[in-house]
Amino acid sequence: MSAARFLIFILLTLTVLGGLNLHVLRWIKKAWRLSSAAQRGFKLAMWLSIAAMVLGRMAGSLIPRQLAMAVIATGSTVQLFVVISAAFLLLADLFFWLGGLAGRLRARFQPAQPGGAPVAAPPATATAESEAEPAPSPAELPRRAFLTQAVASSAFLIGGSSTLYGTLKGRHDYCLEELPFKLPGLPRALDGFTLAQLSDVHIGVYVGEPELRIAEELLRRARPDLIVLTGDLLDNDPLMADQLGRFVRRLAPLARAGVVAISGNHDYFAGVTEVERAVTAAGARMLRNQGLVLGDAQAGVALLGVDDVVGRRSGGGPDLNRALRSLQTPDALGLASADMPRVLLCHNPSYFEESAGRVGLQISGHTHGGQVNLGVRPADLLLPGGWVAGRYDLRGSALYVNRGFGTVGPPARIGAPPEVTRIVLTT
Repeated sequence: MSAARFLIFILLTLTVLGGLNLHVLRWIKKAWRLSSAAQRGFKLAMWLSIAAMVLGRMAGSLIPRQLAMAVIATGSTVQLFVVISAAFLLLADLFFWLGGLAGRLRARFQPAQPGGAPVAAPPATATAESEAEPAPSPAELPRRAFLTQAVASSAFLIGGSSTLYGTLKGRHDYCLEELPFKLPGLPRALDGFTLAQLSDVHIGVYVGEPELRIAEELLRRARPDLIVLTGDLLDNDPLMADQLGRFVRRLAPLARAGVVAISGNHDYFAGVTEVERAVTAAGARMLRNQGLVLGDAQAGVALLGVDDVVGRRSGGGPDLNRALRSLQTPDALGLASADMPRVLLCHNPSYFEESAGRVGLQISGHTHGGQVNLGVRPADLLLPGGWVAGRYDLRGSALYVNRGFGTVGPPARIGAPPEVTRIVLTT
């Protein structure tokens, strides 16, 4: 990502977060009559949490790494609470606005008396039951003030509890998904060939050695023939490349066909050259618009890997034609590969619009399954194609989108548990 694009992204993010924080602060002020000191305390905590997200990354080389990680995680967690709470408060604002609009419309179209005055509603007739009800306490809050406090309290309760769940439990709720896939043209010799997909590891701020050991164990349980790493292996720090290399080296013995990797957008942010060097030095294969054959010329599958779409900003990016050409060698293997069934590794599922109809299966990640989904999944509407998690079909091709293993932004997952996928190819 160029410096200009990165700056624009940061400014837009800060603008949105700033607006949501101001909205939450207005609700706090409206719901509770806090002292000036308390209001200043809330403001300071919110603005410091935003600053921590930015400055924690910028100061990563100036302060101890563990301290920088703690600063970033704390700021991001507070801001996740703010975003979730603000979402519910905005819904409450819409509800109140619609209620006020309905009241104004009723007043406007209310029948008028001959003299021009609106018809007054008849006085309510007291019943024995109502007379028996106790009179409201003088200390009772007015109805609107009580409603305001109830709405704000509910929003903050949902925001706080969901943030704690996503941070403490949701992002560690790892699972091993199973995907049997009937690949047209698959040779009988490869019936049952198993790919274990690990995507969006994001080694860095939130994913370290404890999480990598869990990923390793899940891959061991998958008993794969081949392990595929579908991008975003690092978060954004090239200094983590050595740890990536050690991780990949441990994975190699877990699959008889070894490990294959492709790039993701965060690998470009960290430095795709460093990522490729770490992967290949560990004995794995990095496919950058390249392909290889699983099996042999008489009974094989073309496994293709393309670069991430973010590479197009620097003149590169995914190139399926180039990956196919890499298999067209003069020998018998190359001549046979043109008719082989194709499995494509591509980090960003948006590329499915271009690959559909040309491959049997595309395996992707990138979306994190939306990462934070409270009842609804906004990513279904926001991401190109609406390809967020699971299987999709288009023009005779299938796409599988892995929810990813790590996190980006806030260290939380809600309604999108991290996964390793066991893909079994069948005839």
